[in-house]
Amino acid sequence: MTTVEMGIPTVRTPASSAGRPDVAHLVDRFGRVARDLRVSITEKCSLRCTYCMPEEGLPAIPAERLLTADEIVRLVVVAVRRLGVREVRFTGGEPLMRADLERIVAGCAARVPGVPLAMTTNAVGLEHRARGLAAAGLTRVNVSLDTVERGQFAKLTRRDRLPSVLAGIRAAVAAGLSPVKINAVLMPETLGGAPDLLQWCLDEGVQLRFIEEMPLDADHEWARENMVPADRLLAVLGERFDLGEIGRDDPSAPAEKWRVNGGPSTVGIIASVSRSFCADCDRTRLTAEGTVRSCLFSDSEIDLRGPMRSGAGDEELALLWRGAMWNKWVGHGIEADGFAPPVRSMGAIGG
Repeated sequence: MTTVEMGIPTVRTPASSAGRPDVAHLVDRFGRVARDLRVSITEKCSLRCTYCMPEEGLPAIPAERLLTADEIVRLVVVAVRRLGVREVRFTGGEPLMRADLERIVAGCAARVPGVPLAMTTNAVGLEHRARGLAAAGLTRVNVSLDTVERGQFAKLTRRDRLPSVLAGIRAAVAAGLSPVKINAVLMPETLGGAPDLLQWCLDEGVQLRFIEEMPLDADHEWARENMVPADRLLAVLGERFDLGEIGRDDPSAPAEKWRVNGGPSTVGIIASVSRSFCADCDRTRLTAEGTVRSCLFSDSEIDLRGPMRSGAGDEELALLWRGAMWNKWVGHGIEADGFAPPVRSMGAIGG
């Protein structure tokens, strides 16, 4: 099996910290500070969304290469206590595919009390675990949902699981995992249904955010000319709703917001491609295999699992992490001549 088929970056070299200031937090060469940690905990998923995974799914990561629950908790503690991380979100693949998810959440909640612990999920099966996850210490969820039309959902995800997703969303609301945010990737085939999705979210009392499709699909079929930009979406939504621009609550927040029909409800748009916010990015990522990934689009990853299993102390792990983030790219470079998408797809990186 080739490296590309496995979705594994070919570069995993130690990062140089030359010129880095002697500070504890995750600063990079452009003055940005990473405070938001995304932790992928599995490559497995119960859906096969066309913009994320190949139809057959991603090749399985051998169990010995995945971080254990205790290792995930340890690295989260290092990130919070030594590196200044203020928020943690668990991603996949699909985090609900891990049977020990509640143990991971509970371990983090006990070791870093007060730090928000969120999860990005497709909500398949969430109706059966929402209360348990809330009891373990999960604070909120983001749910990936691109359409509320069942046939379109089945075509896009290659699975007929919309009823389970909707039940999972309602269970999350009932369990107090709020605010529940819905993430919808903008696709030409679902653009016409965007107003229906927004109306459904308004009726259910959940927050909707549309996301421009990025070149992170496993089949590498993304093309700029097929992407639905934010302006086109706003025109479609504006045919049914009165939208008043609010902007961003926080410069590092990815979503620009619009007030819907005078409020208080809002809709957000994450225009990652047409209105890049790389200059204010505050994220750092851990892959399911225990590597630090400083940017979604950079295939240079720094290994923490190996040193951790070889006896590295927390400060040694922190130093490796600081070096990885010091070398973060200035931006994703989608607009640049010669841009090439990363080897890993979104499903292998984590959202």
